[in-house]
Amino acid sequence: MNIREVMEKKKRLRDFLGGLDSLLVAFSGGVDSAYLLNESRQVLGKKVVAVTASSFIHPHRELEEAVQFAESIGVDHVVFSSEEMDLEEFLLNGSDRCYHCKKALSKKLLAIAEERGMVHVAHGANMDDLGDFRPGFKAAREAGMIAPLMEAGLGKSEIRFLAKEMGLNQWDKPAMACLASRIPYGNPITVRALQMVDRAEEFLRDAGFEEVRVRHHGSVARIEVAPLRIKEIQEEPVKSDLIRTFRKIGFEHIALDLEGYEQGKMNRELIETTSDSQQF
Repeated sequence: MNIREVMEKKKRLRDFLGGLDSLLVAFSGGVDSAYLLNESRQVLGKKVVAVTASSFIHPHRELEEAVQFAESIGVDHVVFSSEEMDLEEFLLNGSDRCYHCKKALSKKLLAIAEERGMVHVAHGANMDDLGDFRPGFKAAREAGMIAPLMEAGLGKSEIRFLAKEMGLNQWDKPAMACLASRIPYGNPITVRALQMVDRAEEFLRDAGFEEVRVRHHGSVARIEVAPLRIKEIQEEPVKSDLIRTFRKIGFEHIALDLEGYEQGKMNRELIETTSDSQQF
């Protein structure tokens, strides 16, 4: 990492933010949106509002941490109930699931911005997001939302570096996608499935596994942890506690993914299919 280039990108970000009249930041509580929110607060002062969606698709722990962080930096924070669970297109869980969710979310964010007198609405997408299957980004762009981190050319590792330099606890926080991403495309999204995943991942995090995904394959839980910790999760007493807890949650079978956790794994088939089709 070239520190000089990173600091130039930071300046570019601050210059971009400084050119805005006011800003509403879609704040999930992750490192990207936390860094963006803090920089926005420092540049724009009281002309910044943070907005966080409360929903079954988000781990309850994430909302608690988002509320605490917004309060700690003194930014006005709005929490609202999102409505993706009322959308048939979302619940059917097609490959365009994220598009429909983000489209509805963007509409709500724009309405809140108008109510609060905020001119612009931003989200925390960064340069690394361009390399994954991101239909939600398309919906946000169509709605007129801006991506300041992307405008500055910042990638994930650079954002983590700057967040650490700024003293943010989120600097090394593992990436967190919505819980619907744990359900394979084509399998309907239900409140029960989302709650099962949330409880299962909460158990694993409490057991000390930070990078985790519990994929919901009906009665089967497929567990992903960091590759270097695959052996550890099979050792006692973790193994027995895990089996007992997951069965209480409602899973009949518990499987361990031997590849380990990999961001965007559920999109792998979609990306490969798209790549193959583009060759013809």
